[in-house]
Amino acid sequence: MKKRRHLAVIGGGTMGVDIAASFAAYGWSTTIVNPPDVRWASIGERFNTALKRIGGAADFQPILLQALGGVAWAEVDLVIEAVPEVLALKQQIFAELERLAGPDVPLCSNSSALPISAIAEGLTSQHRMLGTHYFMPAHLVPGVEVVCSEKTDALVADSVADALRSVGKVPIRVKKDLPGFLVNRLQHAVSREALKLIDRGIATAEDIDAAVRFGFGFRYLAAGPCLQRDHAGLDVHHAAGTSIYPDLCNDTVPSKTLTDLVAQGAHGMKAGRGFYEWTPGAIAKERQRYESLLAAASALLADEISQASHSKSD
Repeated sequence: MKKRRHLAVIGGGTMGVDIAASFAAYGWSTTIVNPPDVRWASIGERFNTALKRIGGAADFQPILLQALGGVAWAEVDLVIEAVPEVLALKQQIFAELERLAGPDVPLCSNSSALPISAIAEGLTSQHRMLGTHYFMPAHLVPGVEVVCSEKTDALVADSVADALRSVGKVPIRVKKDLPGFLVNRLQHAVSREALKLIDRGIATAEDIDAAVRFGFGFRYLAAGPCLQRDHAGLDVHHAAGTSIYPDLCNDTVPSKTLTDLVAQGAHGMKAGRGFYEWTPGAIAKERQRYESLLAAASALLADEISQASHSKSD
């Protein structure tokens, strides 16, 4: 009988639990390690909710532990760390993981900003350390960045990409762990211009969102920016870029609009106000709408996600 593969997730927050569920849905055993904090009591419920959303078997429950030492390390095939973005904390955890996990087990971080080279600094097995950057909600978004440092072994990165493909994810290879990696750099390039347009009084937040969702962003469901350029004609976009680029925002600091909102404590849903006003009822309704649309998009693109996840062209 083929051995069931085993994932250890370090961190039982939103991302960690959703990552664990995305593997469990494909038959992996999962262990979630989290200290006895405010998140601990809800891990099982959140795991079940995520698993149900992606159609996983209800009997695949995670092993919940409060310390790394309790993990059955001899059974673990892959480790993904998903703790808060604090460099010292991640470095401490990876130092323990290097000692506890088997020597051939890849050690991954879900960091969205901290480079894996900084997290792994000073450790002796940096060759098996890399970033696996998921996007919220991690159980629904198919893409996962696989980020290498200069010391990451390409064969280890290949094995992690294969593991991600085995659970229906699309690995996005990033050959250097530069700030923001790949996806966040593209995302922030768009948001920098979008928020500058708000600063300049050109458009409202509602108009910006509509422009992306129902304009160029709508087409991204079918084609990324490079393929879309081929559809439209490179000469057309070259000519457009010649006239538009000189007027695009190139600020090196966040926009005034964003800076002011943050200074006011308007941090989005978690604060009850951001670009929009949020009540508990509105938050619940929005999250249901958001996740339902993502699930529908995933179903719509199921064949293409499958093809991309099994492609070795990365």
